[in-house]
Amino acid sequence: MKNLFSNTVFLAIVACLLWSSAFVGVKIGLQYHSPFQFAGVRFFLSGIMLIIYFNNIGRYWQQVKENWKFIASISILQTIIQYMLFYSGINLLPASVAAMIIGSSPLFISVVSHFSFHNDKMDFLKTLSIFFGILGVGIISFGPGKLPLGVQISLLGVGLLLLNNLVSGVANVLVAKRPSGISPVVLSSSSLLFGGAGLILISIPIEGYGLRAVSPEYFVALGWLSFLSAAAFSIWFGLLQRPGVKVSVLNTWKFLIPVSGAILSWLILPDESPNWISVSGMIVIAIALLLMNYSNRRKVV
Repeated sequence: MKNLFSNTVFLAIVACLLWSSAFVGVKIGLQYHSPFQFAGVRFFLSGIMLIIYFNNIGRYWQQVKENWKFIASISILQTIIQYMLFYSGINLLPASVAAMIIGSSPLFISVVSHFSFHNDKMDFLKTLSIFFGILGVGIISFGPGKLPLGVQISLLGVGLLLLNNLVSGVANVLVAKRPSGISPVVLSSSSLLFGGAGLILISIPIEGYGLRAVSPEYFVALGWLSFLSAAAFSIWFGLLQRPGVKVSVLNTWKFLIPVSGAILSWLILPDESPNWISVSGMIVIAIALLLMNYSNRRKVV
């Protein structure tokens, strides 16, 4: 049981590190491609990559046919609706505010899990851990100069991102309750493939032909984003379906995403550097993860 717990923690961290690297790639890609269409192409390619990795087309399509209703619901929620809300919301808000709201997603997922699973209720340590996690994200997001005076906060943007968090919670719970006849790779591949195709179709009347230009930088960003989506979603879906893994506890590791994203920005972007506010926020997030880790280990031992 301890080995299973340690392996789950390791894989959760890997998935979060992969997702944290997406911010730089998305920033590059959106210089050349419209938001919905770029996301659709990215996820469609991710689905293709996972079909090749699965390496058994007959078995793959058999599982898709047997579980097409479930796959359709995940495609619509996890890929189409969630990412349309995500891109629409961040376009209406300062980056720091958007990061703060998105960083609070473990709270929403914990609340949804509380009402969905009898063994995943909110308790004192879990609530305290989530509080510290959101506080840490807030410290990182609202550091010096992050929100200039006079900036207007769009209530519509806030509402869209809060709804994005709620949809994410529902999708995570649905995946955790998934039918037994479909593998995590097939589920992540098919939902990304069909969800990506759906985003492309939706983007055409809204954005037109969204590709403005191409360059080696664009293809590198697209390739990396497609790979990380394929890998991260497959890992995450597999973890959600493991016996004994609680949706709320697993999603607390997503507090690592803004931390890792900030570190990558310091390493890659020449105009980004650490400051004491950001480091303080990371320490607070570390406390949140230690609290959750301690609580979970007490229940495993």
